[in-house]
Amino acid sequence: MPTIPGSLRASAGRLPGAPALTFGGVRYTYRELDQEVDRMANALLRSGLRRGDRLALMAANSDLFVIVFYAALRAGAIFVPVNPASAPPELAYILTDSGATTLVFDAELSDIVDVARSGDSGGVRFFALGQVAGYDDLRHLAADAPASPPLIVVEEDDDSLILYTSGTTGRPKGALFDHHRSVWVGVVVAAASGMRSAERFLHVAPLYHAGELCIMLITGTMLAAHHVVHSGFDAREVLDTMEAEGISMFFGVPTMYQAFLSDPGLRARDLSRWRVGMFGSAPMPGAVVEQLLAVLPGVELIQFMGQTEGGPGGVYSTPEQVRARPDACARQALPFTEARVVDAADRDVQPGEIGELVLRGETVMKGYWHQPGETERTLRDGWLHTGDLVKVDHDGYLTVVDRLKDMIISGGRNVYSVEVENALAAHPHVLDCAVIGRPHPYFGESIVAVVVPRDGTTITLDGIKAHCRKLVASYKVPHDLLLRQAIPRNPSGKVLKHVLRDGMRPGTAPKSL
Repeated sequence: MPTIPGSLRASAGRLPGAPALTFGGVRYTYRELDQEVDRMANALLRSGLRRGDRLALMAANSDLFVIVFYAALRAGAIFVPVNPASAPPELAYILTDSGATTLVFDAELSDIVDVARSGDSGGVRFFALGQVAGYDDLRHLAADAPASPPLIVVEEDDDSLILYTSGTTGRPKGALFDHHRSVWVGVVVAAASGMRSAERFLHVAPLYHAGELCIMLITGTMLAAHHVVHSGFDAREVLDTMEAEGISMFFGVPTMYQAFLSDPGLRARDLSRWRVGMFGSAPMPGAVVEQLLAVLPGVELIQFMGQTEGGPGGVYSTPEQVRARPDACARQALPFTEARVVDAADRDVQPGEIGELVLRGETVMKGYWHQPGETERTLRDGWLHTGDLVKVDHDGYLTVVDRLKDMIISGGRNVYSVEVENALAAHPHVLDCAVIGRPHPYFGESIVAVVVPRDGTTITLDGIKAHCRKLVASYKVPHDLLLRQAIPRNPSGKVLKHVLRDGMRPGTAPKSL
């Protein structure tokens, strides 16, 4: 039966000498990677990990991230990725909420782990990926372990992943998946993107995030792809690697693609082997898509729109559809997935109307880890209610207009923040922006534009209002302006609107920096 570590074993058996993983100067064939995973899995089992235990990994992108991921699953554990930028309370929350018995962490993060560990009751085993005083080095334990298959049978219906939601509205929830669902993500993505055997992937987006982990790593390993891993994002270094390694497929958030466009030598680079560029996790302005199509005519752009709870899965646009409607977010459901846009009574909305996107398919989560109430509210009658408000255009394309919790009701009328954000983004002096609501005694909520100006420019509220009146209805024009040096975003590029709202007390005017 198919499982995530089983797909690695199958690729190693089929193409043992094929390149599997490159990180810095370290390279592995599929046979070598499979053996390293066996060693790591045996080391973890020797150290007390048991089938069904939760193993948390707090690490940046690296070859060791990939090895620990597959090893944990091969040992029968449930894998829990943790953002390496987490503060000690955030780490402690995930360890407690997931009931993790093991934490593996980058040596550079030991100070954070020390603080989080101080409140641990002794139920978690801690292992460093490197030499840290007071912690076992998991690399050394693995080097002494046998490269033979562990005596653990992993089944398709065993739980595989707890992926914590991005927490854009508060504390994250753990979305639970089994191997069946995770493998189906690979099937769905391969069918939608046209992935081929032995593709060359570049992993730059964080592997602890569902997009990179499931869409790229799991799917690519199923097809014996060559995974080239970067520990972070620097546009010039990424483009250098794309040239040197002949990268054929890339997944990135919109801000990464916008950084590519800022590279003055982009047109002169040899990116002829770059076939497919996938993007998602946050809306991409239509103007940016048009620039990418012009500057990178040989790259087929595919847009995904989904969420962690979907696998991640949801809806998408093919390269032809991206070219036809660069301003839209998607055209149809991913393969083997059903998608609808419904009103508050779960009735399909008509073209031109706005409703909530709901999904059904093999990749949708089992539920939230130990949160039956939240699971019942989100999974209703077999459908995943995403909380994303989308407009169904008359030609069938979908456009995200807001999150249910982020919709602004001003003067009794619904204002969808994405629509106003798109208008703001078209201002030549706006580098980044977000739109939120603030309690107002007359309107109910006022519309606040949070703007990061481009260097050397000046932005005023009057100027913003004049600009927006040309693009949106008058009742959607921002009432207030807040200038910021940066917009708070999570690692997948989504704006943390609850952070912006928390910084604005009711009854006070926003202050410019």
